Amino acid sequence: MLGDVETNTVSPLFVGRAGELAALTDTLARAAGGEPQALLVGGEAGVGKTRLVEEFVKAACRRDAVVAVGGCVEIGADGLPYAPFAAALRALRRALPEELTEALAGQEGELARLLPELGEADRAPDDEQGTARLFELAARLLERVSAARTVVLVLEDLHWADASTRHLLAYLFRTLRTGRLVVIGTYRADDVHRRHPLRPLLAELDRLRTVRRIELDRFSRAEVGRQLTGILAMVPDAALVDDIFERSDGNAFFVEELARSVECCGDSSGLSDSLRDLLLVRVEALPENAQRIARIIAEGGSTVEHPLLAAVAGLSEDDLDEALRAAVGANLLLPAPDTDGYRFRHSLVREAVSDDLLPGERTRLNRRYAEALEADPSLARADERAARLASYWYAAHDAVKALPAVLQAAVAARRRYAYSEQLRLLERAMELWDDVPDAVRATLRPLDHAEAYPGCGCEPADPLRYLDLMAEATVAARFGGDRERALAIAKKALRILDRDTDPLRAAWFWVQRSLLTQSLSRSDGRQELATAEELVRGLRPSAVHADVLASVASWGALHRPGPETLVAADRAVEYARLVGEESIELHARLTRGWLTIDAGDVEEGVAEMYAVRDRSEELHLVGVMSRAAVNLPSSLESCGRSLEAVSAADHGIRICHDHGVPESEAWTRANQAQSYFSLGYWEESRAAAEAAAPLARSRKSNALVAARRTDLALAIGDFEEAEAQLALNRRHLGHDPQPQHLICPVRHAMVLAAHQGRLPEARAAFEAQSEVGLPPGTQRYSLPLLHAAAAIEADARGLPATDAGRPAVLERIRGHLKRLPMLVPVWAAYGLLIEAELARAEGADTPDHWCRAATAFAPLQRPYELAQIRHHWAEAVLTASGDRTPAAALLREAHTVAVRLGARPLAESVELLAGRARIALTGPGAPAEEEASAPAPAVDAIESFGLTSREQEVHRLVAAGYTNRRIAEELYISPKTASVHVSNILAKLSVSSRGEAAALAHRFRLYAAG
Repeated sequence: MLGDVETNTVSPLFVGRAGELAALTDTLARAAGGEPQALLVGGEAGVGKTRLVEEFVKAACRRDAVVAVGGCVEIGADGLPYAPFAAALRALRRALPEELTEALAGQEGELARLLPELGEADRAPDDEQGTARLFELAARLLERVSAARTVVLVLEDLHWADASTRHLLAYLFRTLRTGRLVVIGTYRADDVHRRHPLRPLLAELDRLRTVRRIELDRFSRAEVGRQLTGILAMVPDAALVDDIFERSDGNAFFVEELARSVECCGDSSGLSDSLRDLLLVRVEALPENAQRIARIIAEGGSTVEHPLLAAVAGLSEDDLDEALRAAVGANLLLPAPDTDGYRFRHSLVREAVSDDLLPGERTRLNRRYAEALEADPSLARADERAARLASYWYAAHDAVKALPAVLQAAVAARRRYAYSEQLRLLERAMELWDDVPDAVRATLRPLDHAEAYPGCGCEPADPLRYLDLMAEATVAARFGGDRERALAIAKKALRILDRDTDPLRAAWFWVQRSLLTQSLSRSDGRQELATAEELVRGLRPSAVHADVLASVASWGALHRPGPETLVAADRAVEYARLVGEESIELHARLTRGWLTIDAGDVEEGVAEMYAVRDRSEELHLVGVMSRAAVNLPSSLESCGRSLEAVSAADHGIRICHDHGVPESEAWTRANQAQSYFSLGYWEESRAAAEAAAPLARSRKSNALVAARRTDLALAIGDFEEAEAQLALNRRHLGHDPQPQHLICPVRHAMVLAAHQGRLPEARAAFEAQSEVGLPPGTQRYSLPLLHAAAAIEADARGLPATDAGRPAVLERIRGHLKRLPMLVPVWAAYGLLIEAELARAEGADTPDHWCRAATAFAPLQRPYELAQIRHHWAEAVLTASGDRTPAAALLREAHTVAVRLGARPLAESVELLAGRARIALTGPGAPAEEEASAPAPAVDAIESFGLTSREQEVHRLVAAGYTNRRIAEELYISPKTASVHVSNILAKLSVSSRGEAAALAHRFRLYAAG
């Protein structure tokens, strides 16, 4: 009846949305300037999101932009991993074949996980950073392909997006920094209920200033009138507009459907008030075969390929073509843009048709889809085949067929790093497990699980067990970021294993539990590892055994470095070699290498770490490669080989960048910042920290960047910045039990407190850390802490309020120093520096103390420490002999370095000492007569702060710890006058407390009595 009727229910006029369209088109100009744009367009179903985007796409094409559209696919309960990105990349490949090929160069194997047409995906062993690598490479691909021309990426129907798509979209919105790129996502606002998985993403993106969100409202009555004018090609009478506006409530799609009904039926008075019935009216008006095709397509998914449709429909080619022509002619179905299939013009109609199916009808249709696809896998795209087959068999309620299909889909999801989808599928497999006969389950195999996760206790030749599903689900949840769910599955598995007496599998789950409790900050994970060790003790060597030992060694290296942990690393290497698990062996060797360096055998440890790095690159083990990129420069810096550490970090940065591991790259750049700082290249250090910041993904890496910035801020005298960065570091770390995360913030807090005149606070921080301990193996962190503690006490010597507690603090420092082995030159140099500071704190330092420290530091390329030493060496020379000639040389060298570095506090201290000693710091070595006319001593230094004579007297007493009342009694003034003087002094010195004023007086030796 309707075969020859072509109805135009879509208005040729674009109604309303002028402001929204302007906001979208504005992004094209911004993107053309190299600033990526991100927008989200939301609104209820049928409100006009698609039409708005279509109008924007036309505008973009008129400006020579390349547009790629991809839509999320509703299938089963899980969606297809990365479906909209795969579709968009296919469109880009068609539009820009040469540009995309060039942008893909060298990364085809990884990016094939997004676009299978690129070839076989790399089969590297899975690791927790696999998804991050894929996302980083995808972001870089889009930046490269949009470098020369504007590219618009449209991702539709995000309310159906799978978890992996949501995570990738969030990653892009957070990290895209360059390129002429516009990314637009659309979603149904009315579908995003309180527990909808898209809701947290929308909340997260709302906090990003780089993402704009547009919400579409329904049409007004006037806009409905204009829409009807376009649809009907005539001005409708007011009564019709009123009727349709009232019934549609301004929803653009319902206006179209009501207008279509008016055209067909002549009026709308006989139409049902039910929206579902309204949507089904047009389907029921089609010929029988066309209705049948509509029902088949509605149950097949968002899009159904023509060959698959033909196989399921069972119609002759002519009958099928006639049915399709009728449905397309009625504007019910549309040809899919990038396949030879069909889809509904609006998903609301598809949902209504699907909901109208009888339960048995739905089951039969899904079985026919599954049987057709199983008989001929080419009927569906390769990247969708496994997921769709699993969904069809599950909806067909055939557990025997569904279980293996679901397991295959889970493997396919894992190979694409779609761990959230893998987890959902594995949970579905666990749901189906008891509905499948034992004989069928006995034919199932672990599906290369053991290859993916060595050390899981699963053998490929063994029949698949329920615990195998739980093991893979634990890892999938952990890799997918759902650590709470992973921990719950691991705990449930261990309850089952209590009855199953399988020590290897139990040990594996205890290792997983350790990792999870650490990442969730529930515990340090040591007890769980101890349980795993006990379970494998006495058993023959196995991959599980090796994995347990490697995990114990890695934990010990981070928490309890020392001889026992080195022995554990040796055992882990031995066991991994025995069972042929090279990946575990390399991880254990890397741990052993850095522990060997900490034990003082630098050459052997460094050689081991280089060998591991090279072998992992040869085998393309990205997990080991990225770990070596972080640990090797760190260990080189630890033993004083800072130049080599910079070079190793450069290599590691290239590795991390090329393989898309931003988190490891952030750690590597932060480690390089520390080495640059040690070498005196502070601008390079600042740049390295700045480069690390946008790459940091975890709390710990962000804390590390903050620590590097704190080091620099303290050294240059920017104490406000130091305070902010220290607070940031602590907020990110919380109470982390690792020594590096405990000791460094304590040192920073001590130095900051001392500079601000809060010596009791600095002492309290040191004493608290002293109680926790500074064990062997922590020299790289502990020695700078002890140096800071000794220097703070030395700087405060002479302040009456501080002298009483000093002996106990110095005794603590000496006690820790004796217990730390000085096995490498840089540690030995720090030991001599600390001894010199201890002597200075007791007023007993001599030039020899500082000469020994300077000799030790001279070959180590540590200019800042050497400048500090020369400053105090000159002070000791002047105190011991008054000989200004050697002191002048030392002060000039220290001042030159301090000025070059921008170390303002050190430069000021040198200048004040030189002023007191009448030593000129500029010019080529001033002769005695010039020195005699040099700027004058302490009183001139005091006056440089602008203090009057009376304020100087008051400041001297403040520095001695006097209260306002005591100052008044000493100077024969009123307490109120004393208070006014103190307030003026604080303002002129730019300090906020009496303690800071006292510390400044003492540090700069402003008063001879100090």
